[in-house]
Amino acid sequence: MSKKNLRTDFEEAVEFVNNFTDPLPADFLLKIYAYYKIANNNFNHPGSKKPLINAFKANALIQARNLSPEEAMKKYVALINKELRGKDR
Repeated sequence: MSKKNLRTDFEEAVEFVNNFTDPLPADFLLKIYAYYKIANNNFNHPGSKKPLINAFKANALIQARNLSPEEAMKKYVALINKELRGKDR
């Protein structure tokens, strides 16, 4: 897959999640949070006003820290496809 196609697939998956209305489990949200941040090279401190939420977000980023932005995009798209769209890609 080319980087351009991967970026398009990633952006479509992000839009899909942003429009998703059903509640999602916290562990799932933390995974996609980390993948999203890494995919966009955004390593700013988590911005929640609640320290516990910031700790969980920071932990998710630490767990995914060895991923390249491209790998993070692939993992994000694959997870959305598998868990929310019901298809394996």
